[in-house]
Amino acid sequence: MKKIVIIGAGFAGLRLARKLKNKNFEIWLIDKNNYHQFQPLFYQVATSGLEPSSIAFPLRKVFQGQKNIHVRCIEVMSINSITKSISTGIGDITYDYLVIATGAGTNFFGNKLVEENALPMKSVSEALNLRNTILQNLEDALVATKDAKEALLNIVVVGGGPTGVEVSGALAEMKRNVLPKDYPELDFKAMNIYLVEAGPKTLGVMSEPASTKSQEYLTKLGVNVLTSTQVTSYDGSEVVFSNGNKIQTKNLIWAAGVKGNLIKGLPENCVARGNRIKVNRFNEVEGLKDVFALGDIAFMVTEKYPNGHPQVATVANDQADVFYKNLLNFQSNQPLVQFEYSDKGSMATVGRNLAVVDLPFIKFQGFFAWLFWMFLHLMLILGVKNKLLVFINWMWKYFTFDQSLRLIIKPYKK
Repeated sequence: MKKIVIIGAGFAGLRLARKLKNKNFEIWLIDKNNYHQFQPLFYQVATSGLEPSSIAFPLRKVFQGQKNIHVRCIEVMSINSITKSISTGIGDITYDYLVIATGAGTNFFGNKLVEENALPMKSVSEALNLRNTILQNLEDALVATKDAKEALLNIVVVGGGPTGVEVSGALAEMKRNVLPKDYPELDFKAMNIYLVEAGPKTLGVMSEPASTKSQEYLTKLGVNVLTSTQVTSYDGSEVVFSNGNKIQTKNLIWAAGVKGNLIKGLPENCVARGNRIKVNRFNEVEGLKDVFALGDIAFMVTEKYPNGHPQVATVANDQADVFYKNLLNFQSNQPLVQFEYSDKGSMATVGRNLAVVDLPFIKFQGFFAWLFWMFLHLMLILGVKNKLLVFINWMWKYFTFDQSLRLIIKPYKK
């Protein structure tokens, strides 16, 4: 029985492991967390819209009763392709096939000062930290001086992609519908929410109508959209832009880019820009035998995608599906199938009844786009209970304009 070690329980890693249940393989699924995270809804945890448990699902629950699957909650330090083993916190683990599905983290583009002080949102714990920071700053604003209050209230979101647009819209709705009731002593006319985008428009990877509408929706919600603007520095209190302008803020949310979560031990010549791993059309890492990469970490060049595939869940899931078929084909001496991605479209929600959807055959915006966005995300969440919890939370928020999840959960100190 061949031993397959999968590093990472994101969309690609989890999808592959689930398909290999009860198959003639010994599967080791390794992740530093003991749960799968539904990344598209991190921003709702950060803005007190959902509980963390609603978008996370325990890995051991997924694989209950599956004797061929072994889950280990550990960190991987390095890979040794010569000995066909990985180095972990519990010792070395050997493999016949290694699948790297470590996903992507926040890319600060080498700006160390921003990295030290900005608030990223690439995990459940980071989303919780963001929520804690914003709420604590509001508490501090109640007793702050007039000069200090400005930085505590202002929020700057960097990155005009789907994540930046969605978190900006959610924060604007909180400012409008919730925060004035929670903090009647504060004047929220003094609270400014900025969305900063280095390119000429928001949602630059989507269609022109989607981009135009998203900016229109954000402006309608009261977000100050700054396009063709780059952040050059942030010291924790003041953000400086490429045009010399400055904004006082204690809340800088970084949603401007991603880079692959690399593991030590891979040859430098197989690493592409953005810390992605070069793979062939069968997801095999260039120059390494029996080592594969799936999802956001994989950099595959095709005619349709000469700069690599978009780092989205649909690509990760499709690569896992094709790789699974190839594992079975390899076992039965059948020809392997090359991966070819069929674009399924993209979407983003800006706020209540406001969303944009680009599908290959149709593009639409507004209320029906918002319903479509909600339905699709609801279907993708793991677990019936989680689907119900999210649906109930969404409906409660829709009819009451409120959500009672604004908890500041501080780290335990002994």
